[in-house]
Order: sequence, then structure tokens, then C-alpha cells
Amino acid sequence: MTEKTQRPASGHTDSTPELPTQYAPAEVEGPLYERWVERGYFEADARSDKEPYTIVIPPPNVTGSLHLGHAFEHTLIDALTRRKRMQGYETLWQPGMDHAGIATQNVVERELAKEGKSRHDLGREAFIERVWKWKAESGGQISGQMRRLGDGVAWSRERFTMDEGLSKAVQTIFKKLYDDELIYRAERIINWCPRCLTAISDIEVEYQDDDGELVSIRYGEGDDSIVVATTRAETMLGDTAVAVHPEDERYRHLVGTEIELPLTGRRIPVVADEHVDPEFGTGAVKVTPAHDPNDFEIGRRHDLPSLTVLDEHGVITVHGPFQGLDRFEARSAIVGALRAEGRIVAEKRPYTHSVGHCSRCKTTIEPRLSMQWWVRTAPLAKAASDAVREGKVRIHPEEMAKRYFDWVDNLHDWCISRQLWWGHRIPVWYGPNGETVCVGPDEQPPAGEGWHQETDVLDTWFSSGLWPFSTLGWPEKTESVEKFYPNSVLVTGYDILFFWVVRMMMFGLYAMDGTPPFHTIALHGMVRDQFGKKMSKSFGNAVNPLDWMDKYGSDAVRFTLARGANPGVDVPIGEDWVQGSRNFANKIWNATRFALMNGATVEGELPPVERMSATDRWILSRLNATVAEVDAYYDDYQFAKLSDALFHFAWDEVFDWYVELSKTTFMAGGEPAKVSARVLGEVLDVTLKLLHPVVPFVTETLWTALTGKESVVVADWPTAVSVPGAEAPGGFRDAEAEREIEELQRVITEVRRFRSDQGLQPGQKVPARLELSGTRLAAHEGAIRQLLRLQPAGEEFQATATLPVAGATVALDLSGVIDFAAERKRLTKDLAAAEKEKAQANGKLGNEAFLAKAPDHVVEKIRTRLATAEADIDRITAQLAALPQG
Repeated sequence: MTEKTQRPASGHTDSTPELPTQYAPAEVEGPLYERWVERGYFEADARSDKEPYTIVIPPPNVTGSLHLGHAFEHTLIDALTRRKRMQGYETLWQPGMDHAGIATQNVVERELAKEGKSRHDLGREAFIERVWKWKAESGGQISGQMRRLGDGVAWSRERFTMDEGLSKAVQTIFKKLYDDELIYRAERIINWCPRCLTAISDIEVEYQDDDGELVSIRYGEGDDSIVVATTRAETMLGDTAVAVHPEDERYRHLVGTEIELPLTGRRIPVVADEHVDPEFGTGAVKVTPAHDPNDFEIGRRHDLPSLTVLDEHGVITVHGPFQGLDRFEARSAIVGALRAEGRIVAEKRPYTHSVGHCSRCKTTIEPRLSMQWWVRTAPLAKAASDAVREGKVRIHPEEMAKRYFDWVDNLHDWCISRQLWWGHRIPVWYGPNGETVCVGPDEQPPAGEGWHQETDVLDTWFSSGLWPFSTLGWPEKTESVEKFYPNSVLVTGYDILFFWVVRMMMFGLYAMDGTPPFHTIALHGMVRDQFGKKMSKSFGNAVNPLDWMDKYGSDAVRFTLARGANPGVDVPIGEDWVQGSRNFANKIWNATRFALMNGATVEGELPPVERMSATDRWILSRLNATVAEVDAYYDDYQFAKLSDALFHFAWDEVFDWYVELSKTTFMAGGEPAKVSARVLGEVLDVTLKLLHPVVPFVTETLWTALTGKESVVVADWPTAVSVPGAEAPGGFRDAEAEREIEELQRVITEVRRFRSDQGLQPGQKVPARLELSGTRLAAHEGAIRQLLRLQPAGEEFQATATLPVAGATVALDLSGVIDFAAERKRLTKDLAAAEKEKAQANGKLGNEAFLAKAPDHVVEKIRTRLATAEADIDRITAQLAALPQG
């Protein structure tokens, strides 16, 4: 750590807070967070007259735990809300969890299986009670982990998508959509999981490349036969046509005729449909309307029958030799039977193709015709599209708007029913004579013999689509709805732009009289490993953020994530980067500790400008530039840039330059030391405030020690600093002081580089003569000598090296410090090696045969080697020239 100078500045007293020599996150973070919560800093008052600022948490699954993606997203949201709170807004970060229908039901069913039971053994009501019990005992561990991260959410407002209020919101909007004929029941193709035994949404389907088989089968006989290719031979039992393109001359004579479907004895028509690509394969496709979404649409256009040949378990139902076989067993058996009949024209194994799997249980998805409930999305999607096009809602970054429009402008009707027991049960009752009644939350369901409720529940995304207003008490006209709707911004990943964001847009505009749910949609990317690879347990590169928090502290994890957060771009992250952020937290700690030990204070006004040194004026000028820069980046959701700006200002300018330059002032004491102590206190006060939203724990500890005030959480967000005697619009700026210190930095940097090149140790003292007269650097001679370890020149001084920099001259006497002969020998050897490297690189780059064959990355590597060698030659040549002759 930075050592205390020998003489503290005037004004230092025994009452100055003492900080431990080292920062220990594990001892600080937990108690500090609970203190924030107990004091109510994160709560939001709907009756406040402050301007509201609202963000909802993308509700994590009740089954989940904090993963790096959560930590990333929560860090960004927390930074925004902490800043807005400091700016004086009535800030609400709304917490809560999603009931996660399939995931939660699967968890509880696995527990039952250990007891040798299934949900059917318990029955629906008892099973649901069991799920609620699990939720109370084991669900929601992520809440505790959010506290570890420092999430400043309004815990008293925590909601759950299955709680009473949100359930009422779900029933209300279902009834409204139903009455407006925007919800209907129909047979359509859906994603079906034969393991979970339910329809699942597109977001719950994971596609991966699987090795399968592609078989080409001849339908029909002789000149009237057609060859089709398929990866799912088992579905041919449900074929009801063969389709070709209307303009395909090869098959025009067959359109309108029938051909025999092998193995079945049925005859099926040949139809012409523009969906068929005549250039792909044979230009003919089998049509199975009950088991393929594209085939379903062809079937509707040509009035084809839909034959379901697989049951909900994926087992063949068609009477015959394949009945009762699992779909994959049937695939092999059917191909074998076709082969025996001479119907197989070609077989390709393995054939790698993209296959959908259930994200919960990894079972291969089965497209299946099923009677389900649907939302008619066309009018809702148009409103969601118009809201962005008309500027009511801004998508950030702007280039993501195209992806939004590509989806919302082509949105299909949404299947909202799930064949589960855990979830919002669809509020529809069926009567004994075919009646259908939708019941609102304040209505009594029909009674009497023969009436029963729909057994399906709603897709989880249905309830989470209401999140921005259901969490505020809608459908009641609550104070919170009036105050905090619409949300200020939605911060979420681009991966759920289509599945969650669009649904919130549709429902918000529909339910809230055309008012969109948020003003801005700020999209971020996905967290990846340091090599840019997706994190996954199966890849062995998944990271538990809690492990890193335990090791390096939550601030280090947060700062690393924020520093990588460019809008809409994926974020690579490695443990060494977290370690670097931990070092930054330690640097902040040590610098503040040094400042406190040397009298840094925030008491009273800043001294008048005429009493400040150029170094004082420089750091205050740079401070104001940083405040403006950070504000601009926050307003543009540029978390990486604002974090980088803060890092370089704090580490490079405050800690490495201002603190170091001020050491001579502090050692001298007197009035200049008092001025610098007050300036340093101001700079740290503002810097810690600027850093707080991203690294809340260490900044809270240091800021309260520095200022003696209650908490930086509720402190005012910094604005531009004014200096008495130099008041100006936008705060104090001093371009002349900035130029002066830049020149000083050049001198120190160049001499340090020379010392390093000559092999001098950082602390090794060297006699030097400084020629600073006539320059702005004359006032900085003490600092120059201290930082460069330069002793005054004695009577026997001999200038063995002279460095002209920034109008000044630094003459060094290296006699007795360096063995010039040995140094010349070493440098000459290094120069020869660099010249050899350059020659070899030039030789390869000048070889046309090599350039023609070598991959681009190999050629680029050699070009880099050449550039490095040339730079080494220039550097070593200059070092040799600087050595005394002889």
C-alpha cells in the first residue's frame, strides 16, 4: 500500500478515521447491505413528489440460482437505479420471481419420483399444494444471492407471478382478450415435449446439431413415381400428399394425380405449392400436416386431411406392424421395411441437421397437431411495432430495432396453453351441452352438473408479459400504478427481445390504454468466457459468480461485468479480469487511506483558485471533465465506457499522478499542504460517488470514512465542481493547468522509460541536473526529483546521458551506477537478435509462394513479428546511442 508521508498536512488530527491496512470484502459486504435495507434506502414511495424512475427486474425463475448472466444484468440495473436515486428521483427497482411452470413442476415431480410416486398419485390439488410447499422451503434462493451482489431492490414490493394480485391481473387480461376475440381455441401445430407432456414455447426449444439420417424414398411406380427425402421416416405414415412447385416441369404432368404411399396401401394426391423449393433435393416434399408446421400450412391451403400417427408419448398409433413402437424405434423399422421393398433410393448417415430439444429435459421436440388456446397477435403486434416506429419507445442500441421489427412484424399467433398443473389455470368453463364460458376475477363460475374448468394452464410468458404493471397492483388503480407506470427503461438481454419484451409491449399497450410499458428498451449481450465461447456446464466453462464473490469480493465481479458491457454486444469474462478489478478496489482503498492519513477533508469550501497549485487546478479540471463524460455515458447506457473512464481517471490521474505529485507538498506542510488536502478530499468525494453505482460496497465504506456522513447511497450525485474565484458555466476547467501537468507527465514518463531501458531499479537513486528555467516545470522540480529518484548534482557530476523533454533538459550521471561495457554488450546482443528476427520475417513476407499458401492468420502473425522487431531495433539503437562512448 501507499505509505504515509513523513509529515502529515496541517489539519490532520487524531480524530481522523482510521481504516484497516487492507480491504476485506467478506467482512464488509453482508453487514453493509443489511444496513442499507434496514434503513429503507431502496424502498419507493408512491406518494412522493419526486420524479419517478422505474425499472423491473427480469423475473428469475423460482427454481433458479444466480448465474453470471443474472449478475451481469443486475449489475447494470443496479448501477442505473443507484445513480438515479442519488440524482433525486423516486427510484423503484421492482423485484420478484417467475413461477416457471415447466421447470418448477419438473423439480417437484423428480422429488415425488424419489418417493416412488407421480403427480397423478397425488391428484391435482394435492400436487399443487406440494409445489407451494417446495416454493416456501426451497424456492427463491436467488433472493439471498441478489443481496450478496448488492441489488438495491425494493424488497417490501417483491412479487411472484402466482401470488394473489398477479393472478387477478392474469385472469383480468385473459377475460378482456377473450371478450375482444383476441383469444381463441383451435387445432394447430405446436412444439410438443413427449417427456414433459406439454406444449412449450419457442423460447423453451433449444436447437442443436444432431447426427441423424437422410433417406430418399420412392413414392409411386415407374414414370409416375416421385422421390422424396426425409430425416423423419416414421412420419410418412401420416403423409396425405406430395407437394411440388407449380412451375417445376419435371412434375407438372403428375399434379392433380394420385400416387401410392408405401407401406400403407393409401393413395395420396400430388399438389402444387409455391412453398416448395424446386432447387432443394428432388424438388418434391412429403406432406404430413399433423406433424410439421410447414406441412400444416400446405394442408390448409389444399384442404388435406391431418392424420396424427404419434401419441403424446411419441409412440406410433397407426394400426399395423409399427403400432406401439417409440418414434425412434419406428424410424429404423420403417426404413428397414422400405429397404426390403426396394423403395430406398439413397441413404446418408450420419446426416447432421438442426433438431429442437426441450430446454428443460433435453428430449427431442415433436411438432404435433393439438387443440390449444391461442392469442390472435396481429392487432397487438401492430401496436407494438407502431410504438417503436412512432418514437414512443426507443430501442438501444438502435441497430437492434431491425431485429425487433423482423420479429414483431411477422409474429404468428401465440400458443398460450400448457398441459401442466402448476400455473395459472385457464379461466374457461365447459358446459354439458358444449357451452364455453370465460370467467373474470370478480365473476362466479357456472355451477351445476356437467360443468368443468379447462385443465390447461397458461404459458409462463403470459403472466410475465404483464410484469411492468401487474407488479404495481393493476387491475386496481393503485397509487403505484399512477406513480411508477410506465417504466423508465427495460434492461434485458437481446436473446429474449422476441419472447418477453414483445409480449410486454403487446400487453402493456393493450391493457394500459395505449401507454407502452417503458420508454426505452436497453439491450445487452450475453456473458461468455474469455475466449468468446458460450458458457455451459457441458463445456466445462460455466462460472458460479458466488465463487468469484467469495474470492475477490462482489465489487470486483460487478466492475468486471460493467467494464465489458457494450450495448447489445456479448461480454467475454475471465477470472484474471476479476482479479484485476479486485486490485482496483484495493487501489481505491489504499489511496483513500493515504489521503485520510494526510489530512484530506471535505470540510468547508474549496480554497480560492489563486491559492491552488497547478497540480490542484489540473486535477479539479480533469475531475469536471470526468463528471461530464460519465454522465453522458450513463445517459447512453455505455457501461463499458463509463467504467473505463472512471478506472483511468481514478487509477491513472488521481492515484498515480495527483497523489504522487502531492507527496512533496504534504511533506513540506504549511498552507500549500492544507490546500492540497482540501482538493484531494473533494476529488475523492466526487470520485467515490461516481464509482458507487458500480462498486457500492468499497465506496460506501470509504466515503463515510472520508466525509463522516450517513451513506453514499443517499448522497447527491456529483455535478461539476466550482472553484472560488474561477466560477464558470459547467464548472471549473483550466486548460493551461492541464497542458502544464501533461508536460510534467511527459518528462517523468520519458525519464522513467529511459531508467527502465538502462536496467535501473525503480528505487535506485541517480545524480541529475535539471534545466527547467524558462519552462512551466520549474515549480515542479521537487516532485520531479522525488518521483524519479534523482539526487542533486554534486561537484563530481558528469552528464553521461542527456534527455531533452517538453522544453526541459534532464542530465543524468550514470557513472558507477551502470557497467557501460556490460550494458553495451547486452544491448548489442539484443540488437542482433532483433535484426535476425526482422530478416526472417521479411524473408517470409517476400516469398510469394509462402504468401499464396499460408492462412491469413499466419501471415498476420508474421507481420506482427516484423513490426515488433522493427520497434525493438529502434528502441535498442536509441539506448546504445545514449550510452557514453569508450
